[in-house]
Amino acid sequence: MKVVQLSEIQGTERRVECPNGGFTSFRFLLEKDAMGFSMTKTVIPAGRTEVWHYKNHLEACYCISGKAILIENETKEYHSIQPDTMYDLDTNDSHTFMSIEETILICVFNPPLTGLEVHREDGSYAIKGDKND
Repeated sequence: MKVVQLSEIQGTERRVECPNGGFTSFRFLLEKDAMGFSMTKTVIPAGRTEVWHYKNHLEACYCISGKAILIENETKEYHSIQPDTMYDLDTNDSHTFMSIEETILICVFNPPLTGLEVHREDGSYAIKGDKND
């Protein structure tokens, strides 16, 4: 059994800042924790518009606070994201996330994140063995 407090992640490599200020990711579970998935707390500041496309990962997100708009880039369908809303990217969906208020998400990735991933230019994360890893 493992118990992790957010305070234990602060100041470690498990606290990852998006290079362009788009979010802060607190990486509670990573690949090395051998759970078969990773789990993060992601804090997205108010007023951010981010385009993400996880080509190599499936992701599910549960909103615990804030307000945002999620746009499916292929269909242009809009979804309201607010507390107690879950969304999943079950077909590697390209999406735009627009935070109206600071938004906090609990995110689960499969395959699990290794730890220091940041979004590449195409909005994806690399996976182990990827030439752009």
